Amino acid sequence: MTTIYIDVLIVLNIYVNFFLLRATARFTHVPLKTFRCIISSIVGSLFSLTILLPLSNFFWTLIIKLFAAAVITALAFGVRDRKIYIKLLIYFYIINFIFAGVVGFLYLSFSPSFMAFNNSYFYVDFSLLSLVVFTAVAYFAVTFLRRIMDKGSESSRKYSIHIRYKNNTIKLEALADTGNSLIDSFSGKPVIICPQKVFSFEEDLMLLTPEKLYSEYGFRMIPYSTIGNAGLIPIFNAEEIIIADEELHKTFKVDAFIGLINKDTSAIFNPKLLL
Repeated sequence: MTTIYIDVLIVLNIYVNFFLLRATARFTHVPLKTFRCIISSIVGSLFSLTILLPLSNFFWTLIIKLFAAAVITALAFGVRDRKIYIKLLIYFYIINFIFAGVVGFLYLSFSPSFMAFNNSYFYVDFSLLSLVVFTAVAYFAVTFLRRIMDKGSESSRKYSIHIRYKNNTIKLEALADTGNSLIDSFSGKPVIICPQKVFSFEEDLMLLTPEKLYSEYGFRMIPYSTIGNAGLIPIFNAEEIIIADEELHKTFKVDAFIGLINKDTSAIFNPKLLL
């Protein structure tokens, strides 16, 4: 029988919850603040103590798991918009059940002495390095799947985008275009293309060196390519990005970078941001 250490159990589940929440945010393109992610991961880890209880029947195990997921999702993303909350909760359920299913399969197939599985929670006694490597592989797998899903969707509806940057809110027309497949390779976040002029910078950012751009503005340069053209564009994190569907009268708070170009154009985003 595996000896379970409470501190290891708690830390392990904080780590796993953090990964599951990040994966949910990545799939839905909904912003997730690190602080809220950590707090919800800690609270969620307390539910893992049910592994110490006698084996429950499937019904009560499912109820506890669903309730725990609802609490974790609410703490991480909030519940101000019920439709968005329900969408996030569904994604979190799916990712959670897939993860639990993989762990359960490994446990039932190999019954390793270093693993315990009970009431849908698991305990693994292995090195922190192994845990980091395993989670990194899983996270990149989720990111890769999200990129595949982000290909090939179009929308002809009318949109506007609201960007809050340095306590100023900028509104401009937006175009949903699957041709914008630009992604920051470092973070995996999509990039919304915007004209530089709407931000009224004192100088042309395109003429600055990457070093000066980062030191003075905190922006980064990433490569881009279009038909017959390629180069570098500056990107930055806005304080808030909201895309409004003018026809359906819906708004979507999205997690993306803003990329700047020297063209008089509407903002261009991939419609998968709204899924």
